[in-house]
Amino acid sequence: MPTPTPEKPDLHSEEFLHSLMRKQLKLSIACALAFLVVLLGLPLANYFFPEQMATRVLGGFTLTWFLLGIGFFPAVWCIAFYFIRRSIKLEEEEVAEVMGEKHQTPNTKTQTNPKPQAPKCGGWVSFLVFGIWSFLGVWCLVFGVFSTCLVFGV
Repeated sequence: MPTPTPEKPDLHSEEFLHSLMRKQLKLSIACALAFLVVLLGLPLANYFFPEQMATRVLGGFTLTWFLLGIGFFPAVWCIAFYFIRRSIKLEEEEVAEVMGEKHQTPNTKTQTNPKPQAPKCGGWVSFLVFGIWSFLGVWCLVFGVFSTCLVFGV
């Protein structure tokens, strides 16, 4: 007697939704842990390695200020960028898996979409826009740290 093959969940089913939510929960937890490492890493480094963190780099900044001013926000942006890209990819993989199981004959009629579609900006365009915001944010932070150091004579 042949064993029945398990069917893939329908695109609109609860099983599909729960499967996707489980995968995105794992991704969210991994990104949250990475953020906590970045967030708590600097205070812990200052506590456990005060001499190394007090060393001067690049024109008199301490390593602590350098990591806070230059490293923190790009690291958070990278975590967010990874989360968004991976989340979208998870959704696309799940939909492709479910839709790939259905063997439908393709419609040979040419259909036109009555609604005009806006062009999608992807790939390097979205990366450059993301990179510009990251770059501007970092430089605003650098100038803020620099002016603070000038004012307080650090």
